[in-house]
Amino acid sequence: MEDKEKIYYKRGTDELRLKNIIAHKLVQEFNNCPIEDSERKEEIIRELFGSVGVNPSIEHNFHCDLGYNIHIGDNFYAGYNCTILDMAEVRIGENCMIGPNVGLYTAGHSIEPKDRNKSGYAIPITIGNDVWIGGSCVILPGITIGNNSIIAAGSVVTKDVPTNSIVAGNPAKILKSI
Repeated sequence: MEDKEKIYYKRGTDELRLKNIIAHKLVQEFNNCPIEDSERKEEIIRELFGSVGVNPSIEHNFHCDLGYNIHIGDNFYAGYNCTILDMAEVRIGENCMIGPNVGLYTAGHSIEPKDRNKSGYAIPITIGNDVWIGGSCVILPGITIGNNSIIAAGSVVTKDVPTNSIVAGNPAKILKSI
């Protein structure tokens, strides 16, 4: 994996707290929206995310940090209980499917215990087009997943995934090329 730029942040600042509250209010409204009101749900996602393609679909119990760092392409689908920690950008291509209970985590913290809880860093995540991420997967900070790839259910992705690959396991390893 190439070295990717870390974005450092301090927890508990007024600015970060305000941005988080704005996002959490929208997330709360989204998660409490009537199931049949897909129009309002899409409006909320468009207000929350940095950019949204056509035909987004996100199931109930979605969570994120800031929202505006999330960019999704056309025909995006996320299953139940999706969590995107977007302290850095998360860019997801077109025709991507994310199964239930998936976490995309840009955020990390120092290994040094002193003041670990007061600050952190984030590294962007990039997911190409036509990617399928199975249920209960974890995508760690700085990961790039290439076009057409499949992440098998329950995988923990700790290294970049090449285009046209199927990966599985903890840590995820390449099973085969498509």
